[in-house]
Amino acid sequence: MNPGALVTSIFPGLENADATTLMIERESQILDLLRRDHLARGDAVSVTQLGGGVSSDVYLIENGENRFVLKRALSRLKVRDLWRADISRNRHEFNYLKYVSELLPASVPVPFVLGSDYFTMEYFGPEFKNWKQLLLMGNCQVEIAQESARILAIIHRKSTNDAEARRSFDTNTNFHQLRTEPYLLTTGRRHPALRAYFEEEARRLESRRECLVHGDYSPKNMLVRNGRIVLLDCEVAWYGDPAFDLAFLLKHLLLKSLYHAPRDLGFRELIETTIAQYYFERQLTEKLQGEFDSRTARLALLLLLARIDGKSPVEYLTKENQREFVRSFVTAGLMGNVATLPGLVDNWFRSLGERYREIRN
Repeated sequence: MNPGALVTSIFPGLENADATTLMIERESQILDLLRRDHLARGDAVSVTQLGGGVSSDVYLIENGENRFVLKRALSRLKVRDLWRADISRNRHEFNYLKYVSELLPASVPVPFVLGSDYFTMEYFGPEFKNWKQLLLMGNCQVEIAQESARILAIIHRKSTNDAEARRSFDTNTNFHQLRTEPYLLTTGRRHPALRAYFEEEARRLESRRECLVHGDYSPKNMLVRNGRIVLLDCEVAWYGDPAFDLAFLLKHLLLKSLYHAPRDLGFRELIETTIAQYYFERQLTEKLQGEFDSRTARLALLLLLARIDGKSPVEYLTKENQREFVRSFVTAGLMGNVATLPGLVDNWFRSLGERYREIRN
């Protein structure tokens, strides 16, 4: 599907508009909204669409010296597959930012205004770099991984058994629309031999209530500067299983190591440091850590395959032999019952090494 066809399918009524015309129309709508809600004054207001993910429109608003971000969730996400989700997730994201800002004020943008179908928040300029882009360029700073793990573990630890957070983030429907169905159930349908694993995990995930989960804990949603990390895109916020966040982060790091292979840029150290730092900060008992480790390893396997054959495949693994490597690795891991994160990491990098030895020979 070409970009114009995709965006006009998302915004009905503009079937004859190209992508540029649509962007101008949307920016005009945002300007009208700002004036309606008294968020912009005078005529010197600029609206600039920012890059981002597939689930929302994000704009930089500049009104004199006042700069902030406005974000609106889309009812249909910008992917090839049909993927719809309730836009009430605007409120969930706003509430997540408020909650985490009380625990770690430097780790999230300041949330400003929650509107009827949007919210506004603090803007961070170009001096902040996107961690995903740094990793794709081969910049593997262990310190960033440590900080990402520290932040995640603190949020999980502090929100565990928090009755108010459990009530505020009772968002199972949202989680199903944005994660369970497009990642697990869709991938299971596309791999009939593995379908039972995905369906079992979907049921388990949606029945667990333990702590506040970001739901999209990915390098693409982290801005970094001088050791500081700022979290973005928390619209999947859900009171559920913390293993999902750690597994989500680790599968991104694993896939980026595949992207750079056979070059050894230090991804194994990065991943092992992430796991160690998370456990250090989370302060789990030995028994709880063992159980958590097992379910995180299983989730990481499933999510690896979901980012190849689910509704939101990663865009940087463009070679079919890379995607086949993930499919074979996940199938072997599920059938062989990989039980721990250290085992998963060891198998991944050993398999990567064997793959490139075979290619060279």
